[in-house]
Amino acid sequence: MTKQEKYIASHREIDARLEKGGDFFADLGNTAAILKKRLGYYWIGFYFLRDERLVLGPFQGTPACVFLPLGEGVCGACASSRETVVVGDVHAFSGHIACDPSSKSEIVVPLFDREGKLRGVLDVDSDRIGDFDEVDRIHLEKVGIRIRELWPPAAE
Repeated sequence: MTKQEKYIASHREIDARLEKGGDFFADLGNTAAILKKRLGYYWIGFYFLRDERLVLGPFQGTPACVFLPLGEGVCGACASSRETVVVGDVHAFSGHIACDPSSKSEIVVPLFDREGKLRGVLDVDSDRIGDFDEVDRIHLEKVGIRIRELWPPAAE
C-alpha cells in the first residue's frame, strides 16, 4: 500500500471507531492506535494545552515527556504558531526536546476545538530522518479536523 492508501484506510477505521465511541480520551487513544498500526511511525500521541504548557495525553509508543513548555521544541513551536510543523531532522531543530533519542523526524499538527481555540497538538515521530511529507501533513490535518468535531465543550 502507498502512504496515501494507508491514510485513507486509517480515516475509514478512525471514522468507524469514532461512530461507536463516545468517550473523548478513549477515542483519542484509539485514533493514535489506528495511526500507529496503519502507518507504523515510531510514536503517535496527543498533548493538551493546560496552564500555559502542553501535557501528555493518549499515545502509542515509548514513554514520553509529560510536560512540554510552549514555544520550545517542535510541539511548543506548533502550539505557538498554531500551524503544522514538519521537521526532517529533529536534531537540527533549534530547541528540540529529546523525549526519546530514537526520534529522528517529526510532524506536529495543532488541534482546535469547535470554536477555533487551540486545545493541543497531535505529535507524530519517526525513527527515520526525513520521513514526513505533504501527504502526512494533509492527512494528519484531516485527523485534527475530525477531532475538532469531538472536542468536549469548554467548562463554563
